[in-house]
Amino acid sequence: MTTTTGDAAQDLRGPGPGPATTRDVFFVSNSIDELGGVTTWSHQMARLLLARGHRVHMVGITVSDVPQDLGGTLPYPTTTLYDTPPPEPAPSRGLRGRLDPVARCRNRLRATGMRERAAELTRLFASARPGAVVIVTQVWAMEWVALARTRGLTVIGMSHESYLYSRSTSRFARVKRHYADVDRMLVLTREDADLWIREGRMNNVGFMPNPLPFLPSAPSPRARPVVLSVGRLTDQKGIDMLLDAWAEVAPHHPEWTLEIHGDGEDEEALKAQSREAGLDDSVQWCGRTADVQGALNGGSIFVLSSRGEGFPLALMEAMAAGLPSVAFDCAPGVREIVSDGRDGLLAPLGSTSELAAHLRTLISDSALRDRMGDAARENVRRFSTDQVVRRWEELFTFLDQR
Repeated sequence: MTTTTGDAAQDLRGPGPGPATTRDVFFVSNSIDELGGVTTWSHQMARLLLARGHRVHMVGITVSDVPQDLGGTLPYPTTTLYDTPPPEPAPSRGLRGRLDPVARCRNRLRATGMRERAAELTRLFASARPGAVVIVTQVWAMEWVALARTRGLTVIGMSHESYLYSRSTSRFARVKRHYADVDRMLVLTREDADLWIREGRMNNVGFMPNPLPFLPSAPSPRARPVVLSVGRLTDQKGIDMLLDAWAEVAPHHPEWTLEIHGDGEDEEALKAQSREAGLDDSVQWCGRTADVQGALNGGSIFVLSSRGEGFPLALMEAMAAGLPSVAFDCAPGVREIVSDGRDGLLAPLGSTSELAAHLRTLISDSALRDRMGDAARENVRRFSTDQVVRRWEELFTFLDQR
């Protein structure tokens, strides 16, 4: 187990009165620095709650395969339970698999290790003041929290993906199993909350939008002929479909470039697809960026080609930068953020031809780009940090009184 002590917590506390009740808040995630939106959200919320006077502790189950840069020393303590990834459970292949002595030994060792790490969680939780809250950001991490002693604590489990996307993964069954009895399960939209409630037994479901990551002091000038994509190069993000759409756009607008910011396991396959489609002159692979605001400031249109999302932070960031967006209507969160036809354009999931048509519409009409970009910057303010943090604190108080 690795623990670090945060520094300079007082420096991040904002002016003005804090909440009536200050709390100890534990964020428990797969890892404290895993690349992706959940980690970005976790540290943003940790800083926001810290600034309100709460005490925050960030807990990761294991080290991450692809860490992200967290920007130096964190202002709150962190703990990682495993210094190396825990063993995977042995596959169960019928009765013979369950009786296999090697598999049984492996599973026993894994279970013993989980109990030992859960005991570390129990010790951390025991140090908390009354009214403490445990926010489990990913259901895999909940498997350890479920083994720890949480009596007297409020436990909130989260799913940061849409109901339909979750249903296509192994996480769906784990959410139903591990989140059924927490004090509150939170998803990102009312529509997804209703779908989870219909599953039965999940009568503890609510919804909470993500806060706006940032609002630049000035919007992008929208001066460069650049379409931007920001996200990991994985199947979920649908960059293969984006390249198919771009192959329909590029011949008609050779002065425009598609800039793809991100890296991931599909990078080489996607670059090969781009070459085979003859797109090398119009596609730039920019790699992972630590300066999302700077990247957005250099574009005129944002595109989100994901197969599945929860409440995509990249889309909110693009709107805050004043970029009109083109996106697949892949989740309730996308529909919640983008007002189709007003501040962006939505295409049916998988319709690369319609995604291409929307891109061509915005590329061809600078006045429309400006109008939608200005509307996007204004409309996304409804997810301001002040409003979202207030909703979290109201939820803490409500759950206290149950």
